[in-house]
Amino acid sequence: MGKRSRRSRRAAAGHPPLDVERARGGFAVRESAADGDWMVRAAGPASKTYICPGCGQEIPPGNPSIVVWQADGLLGEETGVAGRRHWHPACWRERVNRR
Repeated sequence: MGKRSRRSRRAAAGHPPLDVERARGGFAVRESAADGDWMVRAAGPASKTYICPGCGQEIPPGNPSIVVWQADGLLGEETGVAGRRHWHPACWRERVNRR
């Protein structure tokens, strides 16, 4: 019996299910809505306390958050990145319904 290739050993071992949020990790995605174009990145558990601009409540350390900055600002994306904010994921999803 011959040696099994690395690929066949991995296939035999199986693969864990793909976690899309983890795979996306530090990559921002562009979202367009009535309030403009935004870059949105999953930040995972907060490392310190932030204030969510959507509800005005704290995002305490350990709670999930997303980081958002304006992608279509007049002063360019660098200015948008400097103005980035942490949001509760639910507040971000619901923001367009509040305005």
